Amino acid sequence: MMEKRVVFDEALCKGCKLCIEFCPVNIVVLGEELNEKGYRTTNVIEQDKCTSCRACAIVCPDNVITVYRPKK
Repeated sequence: MMEKRVVFDEALCKGCKLCIEFCPVNIVVLGEELNEKGYRTTNVIEQDKCTSCRACAIVCPDNVITVYRPKK
């Protein structure tokens, strides 16, 4: 199983969708589940396509995204 490259703190995500707009490979999506605050949170599909560019983490106003670089 592949290690996650992008991890969202779903409890703090407000579903603003900025990370979706700025992802250059279009792998960030709005989920169906609601967090405890009632927001639909974002998550990553196809982790293996993530380039670890950090665009999503940089634009996140609530600092809920952590991006890891793949091990070589």
